[in-house]
Amino acid sequence: MIQAGDTAFVLVSAALVLLMTPGLALFYGGMVRRKNVLGTLMQSFIMISLVTIEWVYLGYSMSFGPDVRGLIGGLAWVGLSGVGGEPNPDYAATIPHLVFMIYQCMFAVITPALITGAFAERVRFPGFLAFSLLWTILVYNPVCHWVWGAGGWLKQMGVLDFAGGLVVHLTCGAAALASVLVIGPRKDHEKRQFFPHNLPMTLLGTGLLWFGWFGFNAGSALAADAVAAHAFVATHLGGMAGMAMWTIMEWFYQGKPTTLGAASGAVAGLATITPAAGFVSPNAAVIIGMVAGFCCYFAVLTKSRLRFDDSLDVVGIHGLGGLIGTLLAGVLASKAVNPAGADGLFAGNPAQLGVQALAVAVVGIYAFVVSWGLLKLVQATLGLRLSPEAETVGLDVSEHNEAAYTE
Repeated sequence: MIQAGDTAFVLVSAALVLLMTPGLALFYGGMVRRKNVLGTLMQSFIMISLVTIEWVYLGYSMSFGPDVRGLIGGLAWVGLSGVGGEPNPDYAATIPHLVFMIYQCMFAVITPALITGAFAERVRFPGFLAFSLLWTILVYNPVCHWVWGAGGWLKQMGVLDFAGGLVVHLTCGAAALASVLVIGPRKDHEKRQFFPHNLPMTLLGTGLLWFGWFGFNAGSALAADAVAAHAFVATHLGGMAGMAMWTIMEWFYQGKPTTLGAASGAVAGLATITPAAGFVSPNAAVIIGMVAGFCCYFAVLTKSRLRFDDSLDVVGIHGLGGLIGTLLAGVLASKAVNPAGADGLFAGNPAQLGVQALAVAVVGIYAFVVSWGLLKLVQATLGLRLSPEAETVGLDVSEHNEAAYTE
């Protein structure tokens, strides 16, 4: 039976998750050089259109449609055929099927947008669009079905991923790693330092992401209930602890805390708590956020030592955060928080950690290999990398014929 409160809650949560994509655009846009800011913003914004079209006419059915051997959803719901105002009890019994569909659409939109931070400032727009569309179809949709779809094989194994540690953060992190290796570093990488052109913009984006993350995580309860309350509180505590730990580490190792470090730590904590948000206690959420701030800080430091041009730290924050959070869900989860979940290692169920580790390995390897292949395919056909001349001029002029600033 449809419940008005649950329906309103999930509709508002869907709007909050949509807001995260413009928030991500600002977060990334402030960190690039001024000649690339509009191109970077556009790479996030255009996903709202591109992926929504794909979702309505193919992606939703592939992800959540009638199960085909645990691997993919069937095509019965293509074009939203049969997706209407009645609930679908396989997913949420108290909200209209259309509400569940549009809520999940917002997750599909932001995931390929997250990847763009890895290859910021050096990719052609046509090739980027082709890669993003193919990646959504061949990586996001299948993994989404495995983990969240009724009958998905990882879901049947009992894997815990409350709001996207595997489906969103690990897939985009694996794709980011592949893109950095295939596309290569920016021109003059390691020859000179690249400075963010507008850190206030990045901090505004961080705030919008944090705000939207409450819809991302708490909304994944799909009901206005106690599990949503736990997920909401865990989300805030994870982000808070990630910011605090990153700031402490930066202050200790580099002498001064930075606004970019605080923003990065917050996003690391939010990404890492995501798979565990509806399964762990508030104190466990603080632990997860602190681990995220510590580990992701050192991962980003290691990047430069490896001569690795992940421009905006997608691998070190989202990829590693999704991996760590998924594993820690297998350690700290408790049925006392969510009876529909599972107990983790510390609650007497060590097998759950093994399930989580298997899911991390399978999803990470699948996303990396398919992303690598798609990048190579697009590079060989449409072309993906900007020419050296276009990279010198910047994305704004070379790809969009406009400029963000007149002075």
